[in-house]
Amino acid sequence: MAITHTQGLRPHMHAAARVTAPVMPKLGPVSSRILPSLVVLGAAYTVGTYVRSQLKREAGAMDRIFSQQNTPEVEAARKAALQVETNGDPRNNLFNFLGWS
Repeated sequence: MAITHTQGLRPHMHAAARVTAPVMPKLGPVSSRILPSLVVLGAAYTVGTYVRSQLKREAGAMDRIFSQQNTPEVEAARKAALQVETNGDPRNNLFNFLGWS
């Protein structure tokens, strides 16, 4: 025969032990799939925005440097060295996507 106590607890258990309130509410199945995706997309957007701003800043610095060196003599030497008339201008190449603005 079991001994019953007035509080319904074993003698060695504290009264706070029977309280089992969840610390965090459980997410539904839709929220558990959407929330991680939103966190990943937000982080990717933040990193992409930061990289884009840094590339714009560096591109502006490089444009200032190269604008001082783009004289007609330098351009003529570049066209001769790269054979722009026969091979085409590499500045207009599809692989030069970093030069697009």
